[in-house]
Amino acid sequence: MPAPKIKTPAALGFRLPAEWEPQVAVWLSWPHNLATWPGHFRPIPAKFAEIVAHISRYEEVRINVAEPLQQRAWSLIAKAKAVLSRVTLYDHATNDAWCRDHGPLFVKNDQTGEVAITDWEHNAWGGKYPPFDLDNTVPPNIAAALGFRRFEKKMIMEGGSLDVNGAGLLLTTESCLLNKNRNPTMSKTAIERALRDYLGVQTIYWLGDGIVGDDTDGHIDDMTRFFSVDGIVTATESNKKDKNYPILRENLRRLQALRTPDGKKFTIVELPMPKPTFCEGQQLPASYANFLVINGAVLMPTFQQPKRDAEAAEVLAACFPGRTIIPIDCLELVWGLGTLHCISQQQPA
Repeated sequence: MPAPKIKTPAALGFRLPAEWEPQVAVWLSWPHNLATWPGHFRPIPAKFAEIVAHISRYEEVRINVAEPLQQRAWSLIAKAKAVLSRVTLYDHATNDAWCRDHGPLFVKNDQTGEVAITDWEHNAWGGKYPPFDLDNTVPPNIAAALGFRRFEKKMIMEGGSLDVNGAGLLLTTESCLLNKNRNPTMSKTAIERALRDYLGVQTIYWLGDGIVGDDTDGHIDDMTRFFSVDGIVTATESNKKDKNYPILRENLRRLQALRTPDGKKFTIVELPMPKPTFCEGQQLPASYANFLVINGAVLMPTFQQPKRDAEAAEVLAACFPGRTIIPIDCLELVWGLGTLHCISQQQPA
């Protein structure tokens, strides 16, 4: 007899909610890998604690942190004046701190209210930063800790590679999800089918390349994000001599050509890029698009560029009326090649 067909999350009524929908908590993975911020690790744990404190004023924070690191982490979090009753440490060991990519993607069934976990494979962005064995234990560990149903998919996929509007639309990039260092035996059609089956989306929009300095091969969350069901905010570069200029112009051109499933144009809002940011001669993937939406607020990365930082905050405030824009200095954090969205993963209510 043929094996019974496994029902996918989508077939069971699950979908990946948009980030602006109500959340129970934000998950983080505590930083401890010195190689992620080579020569510049010292300020990073305190920066994480600062971010924990900001989130805790709006909702719960749940942190993957191996037991030997917990005392020091808790001390820093308390020093940052977090709302400690909203912070929980879980004894989940990790290789690295990028919870957006190794953490689970939480899906929700609107009919039953059930929240479940989709558990994808993680290979550290095409095998660039081994080992990553512990990072792959994070989704099953979270599922066990919460008592959630877990849907496992044997496909390399990172949360930062996609963005959804919660109503069936998904944005991603060809340079990342179609990269042969991820799923060399899968066709574009097979990848799209997996996204539809496990995340409950119907329409997938493909953009091109990611920004300069992005070691993920072009994550969408450094570039282009939904801010409403039919609104997209996207990074643009005004300096024609900047390496990001042609990449982001082409990206904007593609976005302007997109149509909603009922044939309408999207509202496209342009978000300025910070001036190029370097560390030890390496251009970093600094971008205001790496913001994190939480209940009642938006955490926005800043890069010690007062004029540009303020311009970006103004754009995001218009995109998210009713939410407080919280600027967080991420100049040190981005030396690890990611900022606020990259380190976090929201759990829907």
